Parts: sequence; C-alpha cells; structure tokens
Amino acid sequence: MAEFLQACHPVVAALWAGIFTWGMTALGAAMVLFTYHVNERLLASMLGFSAGVMIAASFWSLLDPAIKMASGTALPSWFPAVTGFLLGCGFLSLADRFLPHVHLDRPVEKAEGIRTNWKRTTLLVFAITLHNIPEGLAVGVAMGAAASHLGSTSMAAAIALAVGIGIQNFPEGLAVSMPLRASGFSRRKSFMVGQWSGIVEPLAAMIGAAAVFLVKPLLPYALSFAAGAMIFVVIEELIPESQNGDHGDIATLGFVVGFTVMMLLDVALG
Repeated sequence: MAEFLQACHPVVAALWAGIFTWGMTALGAAMVLFTYHVNERLLASMLGFSAGVMIAASFWSLLDPAIKMASGTALPSWFPAVTGFLLGCGFLSLADRFLPHVHLDRPVEKAEGIRTNWKRTTLLVFAITLHNIPEGLAVGVAMGAAASHLGSTSMAAAIALAVGIGIQNFPEGLAVSMPLRASGFSRRKSFMVGQWSGIVEPLAAMIGAAAVFLVKPLLPYALSFAAGAMIFVVIEELIPESQNGDHGDIATLGFVVGFTVMMLLDVALG
C-alpha cells in the first residue's frame, strides 16, 4: 500500500486516503441498517476514543513534524507551528460562529451560527461536516507531503494518520445515523445522511495535498493549521459530547485507548 501511494501523484494519494476515511464514516452510518439503537455507554466510549485519536494525531503526525521541518531555517523552529496552530483554531472558531449547526447532544433550539429555519437533521450534518474538514485537510497535507518526499514526512506515518482518523470516523457516522433513525427517519435515509456527512473529507484532502504540492514552503504551516483545527473540534465538541450524561468514566477510558492506539500507530509506523 505504501509503495502504491508513494507512486501516485500527491493529490491522487490524498484522494485515496480521503476516500478511505469517508468509507469508514459510511461504515459507521451503515450500522443503522442492522440495528435501531446503540448502547449509550458504547457511544460515549467511541466519542472519547475519537477525541483521543485526534489529539494524539495532532501532535505526533502534525505538530511534531512541523517543528522539525522548521529547524535550521531563518525563523525560530516554533514559529510555523505556533502560527499555523492559531490560524487553524481561529478558522474553526469563525466557522463555528457563522455556519449554522447543532451539536449531537442539543435540541434544535440550541443551534449555533447564523439563525436559519433548517431542520435539526440538516444542522446536525453541518456540524459533523465541520468536524470532517480539518480531518480531511490533515490527511491530505500529510499524504501530499509524503508523496512529494518533503521534509521528515514518511508515507508510513501518513498512512497511520489516515488509519487513525478512519477508525475514529466510524463512531461519527454512527452518531449521525442513529439519532435520525430514532427520530423517525427510514433506515435508508438515516444511512444516506450519515455517510454524506463525510463526503467533505476526500475534497478537503485533495485541497490540502494540492496546497502543499504547489506551495511547498507552506508545509509546516499547513500541518500545524490542521492540528489547530482538529484540537478545536475535540475541545469544542467531542469531549463535551462524550462526557454528557452518566457515562463520563467510560468516555475517559475510551479517550485513553484512542490516544494510545494513535500514538502506537504513528510511532511504530512513522
């Protein structure tokens, strides 16, 4: 697999990785075709797992390589990482402020962003789509950098990042499709809406890879931008949603497991 992706154009390699992560979202959403209800403890643990994966990936796959790449340049090694990280957080903060969306654990009356008359289903899909933009960018930047042989990046590490994000996309697809089914949607429509929320990942992955390929000096900033965006999503949404209710302990355990799995994948393969 690494050899195949290495031989591809960076944007094509990013597209394949984005299709994989989208496919994992669709696989999670497909669970609605076989069951009507998911245990709340299981869902809490999966959301915690997702948060752990994203935080570990933000450091080992994105921030750490960005710092290493900037070493020996005219700028301090911390500058690209700090700048990109703050820009990523700022971008998601603005998107969170203006794009209409609603969190999984809140009613439609608690929707955020510009006020609209959209249904809760649409607002929920927008929320998950907002999650997936930084994930797609992260995969695309890492895959594009590895395929372009830039800096200290490696295809094994980029694949580890895609696998980690793909694993945590499974519960995201599940978390969208199951509430829709419980609210009266058909199994098919619940699945279609759930998997559709991940379609942005291949697109964002290609954009990230193209940016790196065309403007190579931007790589440290792009890596840290994706890290900042992912950390914002974790703190703003995943952790609060996982801790909501009576299953905070199992969600915390899921976080520990997710962080450990992603750290293991990245360190062992990278």
